[in-house]
Amino acid sequence: MAVRYYTDDCSYRLPQKRLTARWLREVAEAEGYVLGDVNYIFCSAARLLEMNRRYLGHDYFTDVITFDYSDRRGTRIVSGDIFIDVETVADNARRYGATRLCEMRRVVVHGVLHLCGQGDKTPRTNRQMHRKEDKYLKFWDEKLPAES
Repeated sequence: MAVRYYTDDCSYRLPQKRLTARWLREVAEAEGYVLGDVNYIFCSAARLLEMNRRYLGHDYFTDVITFDYSDRRGTRIVSGDIFIDVETVADNARRYGATRLCEMRRVVVHGVLHLCGQGDKTPRTNRQMHRKEDKYLKFWDEKLPAES
């Protein structure tokens, strides 16, 4: 079981990959799950728009699409492919006054939270998602870099 990182139609390189994988395992455990095989695919806005249209029937740009392959029958192991549009993440970082890396970490953990069953389609679940993202970003800032 591993976290793997790929690119598709872009050249993005996520820093601190091993530390990020450890963080994501701890996030999944805190949510009551075990992190299985999770693939992050960093891609262009055009590529994710094409996927959004083809697989979800949505005709708009988004920062992340999560494909959940978890088999929860009797297990608590979560697995999936998480596609991240690096261009939209950079735009959102500017819009929200965050660094690109902080916004990327927010989207990275957002995908794992989806695999752990956290929704974001209603106002209530969207607020829950943002609270959890903030919680785990704070955990990153306070605990992980000091331990690396």
